Amino acid sequence: MKNRELLMHEGTVKTIKGEDGDVIDCVDINKQPAFNHPLLKSHTIQMKTHVHSSGTESENNHNILFQSWHKNGECPEGTIPILRTPHSNRRRRSYPTVSQKRRANDFSAPPGHEYYGARATINVWNPATYQGEFSFAQIWVGSGEGDEANTMEVGWLVNNGENKTRLFTYWTRDDYRSTGCYNLVCPGFVQTTTQISLGAAVEPVSRYGAEQFEMIITITKDKSSGNWWLLMQDQFIGYWPGSIFTSLADCSTEINWGGEITNSEFAGHHTSTQMGSGHFPEESFGKACFFRKIGYVDESGNMRDPKDLQVYVTKPPCYDLRFAKYEGDGISFYFGGPGYSDKCP
Repeated sequence: MKNRELLMHEGTVKTIKGEDGDVIDCVDINKQPAFNHPLLKSHTIQMKTHVHSSGTESENNHNILFQSWHKNGECPEGTIPILRTPHSNRRRRSYPTVSQKRRANDFSAPPGHEYYGARATINVWNPATYQGEFSFAQIWVGSGEGDEANTMEVGWLVNNGENKTRLFTYWTRDDYRSTGCYNLVCPGFVQTTTQISLGAAVEPVSRYGAEQFEMIITITKDKSSGNWWLLMQDQFIGYWPGSIFTSLADCSTEINWGGEITNSEFAGHHTSTQMGSGHFPEESFGKACFFRKIGYVDESGNMRDPKDLQVYVTKPPCYDLRFAKYEGDGISFYFGGPGYSDKCP
C-alpha cells in the first residue's frame, strides 16, 4: 500500500513526510487512538510518572535512536507523532530467547516471585526478509497461560524486504487472538512524547565488521497508577494502562529477551529470512547481533540481573544463541543466523 493511500489520523494538526518515505501525523494528544478503547473512554493521561529512569541513560554516543522524519519538521507541543500505516498481523514461527519465568520447580524464580519490568540494550541491524516475513529483536514481558496470555513487547523489526529497521511495540491480553496490535494501530498504548514515532524507521544501523549501534529499552511499572511505562534511551515514550490487561494488570511472571522470525516456507523449504545480523552468534562482536545488560525490575523498583536463565532455541541449525561475558556489560548474549542453508533445510 502506498503512502498516498493511507488515511490521515483523526486529530491531526500537522503532517511531516520523512526522507525515507514515512508519513507522520502530529495528532492531538487527547485524540490519540488509545481513547477509543472501551476501558479508556474516561482515562486521564498520566504525563508524569513515579518511576525513575535510573540505569536507562544513554551510555555512549553509539546509543542513537534517530528517525529521519525529524529532518523535515517537529511535532508541536500537545501532539504525538503517529506513523501512517496499514494494519498488519503476526505469526510466530521460530525464535531463540533467554527467559526469566515463574515455574513450579524453577530455581531462577521461586514461587511467588514477581517482575515489574525489564531492560536490555539491543544491537540494531537490518536483516534480509522475504515474502511478507518479519525479523524481530525484542523484549517480551508477559503473564498468564494459553488463551489468557498477556504480553507487552518492544524492540526492532524488519518487514518484507524493507531496507528499513523499525522501532515497534506490541501487546495482547488473549494470546494474540483478538486483542492488541502493533504500535498505535489499535486503541491501547498511551503515548506521551512528541519525539518518537512508534513504527517509524530508526537509523543508523550496525554494519558487518564496522561501527555498531544500539537502542536501550526499559519497561517498568508505576505501582501508584498501575501503568506500565516504556522508555527508549532515557526518554519516557508512554505507557500501557494496567486496565487493558488481565494477568498483567498486577505484575509479570515471565520475561524473554531474544529474536524471532516468521517462516512461510515459501518454495517448500525453510525461509532465507535472517535473524539478528544474519550471522551466527559464534562470529561475536561486530558481526553477530547482541543483547547486553539485560535485567528485570523487582518489587521495590530496582533493576536486577536475572539468574538461572533458560535458553530456548527452536532451530539451532538456522538460528542460534550463546552467552557472552564482557566486563561492565552485565548479562549479555549473541543470537541470530542466516536461515535456509544445507544445514537448515
